[in-house]
Amino acid sequence: MANSSTSNPILCASFNQDNSCFAIGTRDGFRLFDANTGRLLYERAVGAFIIVEMLFSSDFLAIVGAGEQPSLSPRRLCLFNTTTGMALRELNFLTSIVSVHLNRKRLIVVLQENTYIYDINSLAILDTIDTVPNFKGLSAFSPSLDGCFLALPANATKGSVLVYNVMDLQSHCEIDAHNSPLSALALSSNGMYIATASEQGTIIRVHLIAEATKSYSFRRGTYPSTIFSLSFGPATELPDILAATSSSGSLHVFSLGLAINQRSRRSNSFLGSFLPHSVSDSLDPAHHRILHNAVPAGIRSYAVIRKVEKVADRSPSGASVCRATISLITYNGYFLEYILNINQHGECSWNLEREFNLLTLLP
Repeated sequence: MANSSTSNPILCASFNQDNSCFAIGTRDGFRLFDANTGRLLYERAVGAFIIVEMLFSSDFLAIVGAGEQPSLSPRRLCLFNTTTGMALRELNFLTSIVSVHLNRKRLIVVLQENTYIYDINSLAILDTIDTVPNFKGLSAFSPSLDGCFLALPANATKGSVLVYNVMDLQSHCEIDAHNSPLSALALSSNGMYIATASEQGTIIRVHLIAEATKSYSFRRGTYPSTIFSLSFGPATELPDILAATSSSGSLHVFSLGLAINQRSRRSNSFLGSFLPHSVSDSLDPAHHRILHNAVPAGIRSYAVIRKVEKVADRSPSGASVCRATISLITYNGYFLEYILNINQHGECSWNLEREFNLLTLLP
């Protein structure tokens, strides 16, 4: 995720595919961290970087410079080995690279009006997608090889999403998500669901990709706000929760599991458990938890749900409750990790587990 503001020291931030590590790019270079311990794993101070993407916990990186040095052009993608400190390969393009995604089979390079799909081993071009102007690099990718989808804006004036299968190399569907242009996208790790937010930022929608349908709508707030990030919880099927950060400085968590359980009581059919009977059903505030002032208002932030656990309730009923670990990177240079506990009655509590400065941490 690249930074739209030049005033912040962090230019980009990204977690790897299993959220065990994360990377930041700054005007001085880039750094890699262990998300579980906060330990600095690697750093290289050679200039400004706007894209740093890891391949799981390997020594393989995809990096793009900010153009502040002649050798670090934003039109050049460098595939880099952290063990040797050497470039493995460089790919040059006619326009600036705005986003990069990768898994063990595919390398995706998003330009302002084109997207290239490569075989990651041979670097052979497999397909090229012509897109609407996408200067912010808005895109989402599911790394699962079984549901390996890429999501891109499909319309410049309204919030339509193109969902493309990068393994089969064909368009899967187009979803009309919002009336106004998109501001944020996220795919679940298994490729089953996509979350969308528009420039208004008041409603967040979740869609079942297999049916290309709107499954849930959640109200973030009444007043417009820029959605900086969306993140699904890790899951093999339906993610339990979805997190969002915005320019208001609040952290929002929406309970997908609670929504589906309520609908299941109204319908005995499988499909009926996914599709709302009315829009008001899915706007139930009981599905929404907010941590106000999680980060300073106006500071760009990027959150991922690293863990979702079911733990035993200490009450006499002994029911299971939800415990979520949510990690945030702020573009003014901090890592924060919050624990959200939701009990059997739907009541929640927040705890700040960790906080440290990403720019002053020493190896």
